[in-house]
Amino acid sequence: MSQHSDFPPLPAIMVAPNGARRSKADHPALPMTIGETVETARACFEAGAQGIHAHVRGPDGAHVLDAGLYRELLSEMQVAVPRMQVQITTEAVGLYSPQIQRELVYDVKPKAVSVAIREMVPERETDAAGVFYARALDQGSCIQHIVYSAEDLSRFFGLVAESVIPGRRHQLLFVLGRYSSGQESDPDDLSPFLNVLETNRRDFDLDWAVCAFGHRETDCLVRASEEGGKARIGFETAFGTGTDHWQRTMPTGCGISFRH
Repeated sequence: MSQHSDFPPLPAIMVAPNGARRSKADHPALPMTIGETVETARACFEAGAQGIHAHVRGPDGAHVLDAGLYRELLSEMQVAVPRMQVQITTEAVGLYSPQIQRELVYDVKPKAVSVAIREMVPERETDAAGVFYARALDQGSCIQHIVYSAEDLSRFFGLVAESVIPGRRHQLLFVLGRYSSGQESDPDDLSPFLNVLETNRRDFDLDWAVCAFGHRETDCLVRASEEGGKARIGFETAFGTGTDHWQRTMPTGCGISFRH
């Protein structure tokens, strides 16, 4: 199996309040310190979100893959919001190699972590990735596989078929609009992912969510909910959409129940 039987499912609503690239120059309320991230998580949990996808920042405010900072964040979250699922990230942002990403997961041993297929498994470099996925499973780290395109998703299924990624149970994140013109997504962008999913799902147990860039983030998350998926609501992905976006998204939960 790719997940232990006691791995929790993806939350119906996961928030991603900081991301890797924005700063307080973009919005003064952006959580950048661990304390700010914990307080933001608490507020989102009280509003109904069941999980947080969290980045940590170094002293200069830049995105870092720092095991010590992540352990501190996880410890603080356990005290402040013990019922909220915390997912860390291995996002490379063009700075971190697959080896550094793997070492982060080995060091932190998080219960939940997101890993991009195209970052962790460069073409023809599957041996080290296979060791990583097996070791992450053995240590109890549940991976949500990030795919940015239908081609990424097809590659994911190919890696599963080759046993590079072990098992039948998997968590996925479909990213809409990241590489489109102006980073603007559309609900119809989900269709190619669903086509690949339907063709390949067979007897897999697949738990999937969507995040979407641009002004139509909410519309995309509503479509995901209608199709049986879950939602990651992001600041970085929807930056510039205005306060009306947040007023519409958080209270309604994109059509997904916020009940704990």
